[in-house]
Amino acid sequence: MSEWLEVEEARQRDGLRLVITAGVPGPWGEAAKAVFRVKGVPFVKVRQLVGQRNDALFAWTGHRNAPIAVYQDESPRTGWVEILHLAERLAPEPALIPADPAQRALFFGLCHELMSEDGFGWCRRLMLFQQSIADAEEPVGSQKPALGRMFRQYGYSLAAARRAPKRIAQILAVLSEQLRSQRGAGHTYLMGPELTALDLYWAAMAGIAAPLPPELCAMSDAMRTVYAVSDPLVAAALDPALLEHRDLVYAKHMGLPVDL
Repeated sequence: MSEWLEVEEARQRDGLRLVITAGVPGPWGEAAKAVFRVKGVPFVKVRQLVGQRNDALFAWTGHRNAPIAVYQDESPRTGWVEILHLAERLAPEPALIPADPAQRALFFGLCHELMSEDGFGWCRRLMLFQQSIADAEEPVGSQKPALGRMFRQYGYSLAAARRAPKRIAQILAVLSEQLRSQRGAGHTYLMGPELTALDLYWAAMAGIAAPLPPELCAMSDAMRTVYAVSDPLVAAALDPALLEHRDLVYAKHMGLPVDL
């Protein structure tokens, strides 16, 4: 189990500080951890608390959420693309972005479908928000301070949440076809014979639809129930081959059990 730092201590450190949500396998955080670990870039984990104001973190970085990568005295990086490019600069090998221009364009397109606004993770988060408030348009009572802030930040509406399963199913279909095409060509990974960040991103994102078993990821039972997908459209689109690929990537590259 690696060390956690609080924000004030992390601000005094050199090197790479990676702000991660503590105790929860947040998919963007798991993806960021995986990229740096595959690269062999050392980092310390900085604690962010889900649903809290995280005022000290905001004072340091200008952001309240995770992940955030802070390297030396450079500007904090919060987006998956920024974090990936930082990792590529700090450790060019093994490369996690394809060198071929056409493959690179396909790679970034597929990563966008998983990691960016209106992508897999974004839409799945909207579904989780809807689960927390049923068919209301906004949180009420004790839920309102924390959830209200997140709803505004991530553009929640009941209409968007209801649209999300179809969008996720479309993305899963594209990813399944990509995996089938690569396996048909005799390749192990989503972009060919070598691991790329796309494989890491899928493995991390899969956790908010089909969590790893308790012995491999010791999240709370309540969180596991929330993360496990129940929507029939999304469940039907979860190709077993994609879940097998998730297991392979975790076992060979990301490390098990998951370090929370």
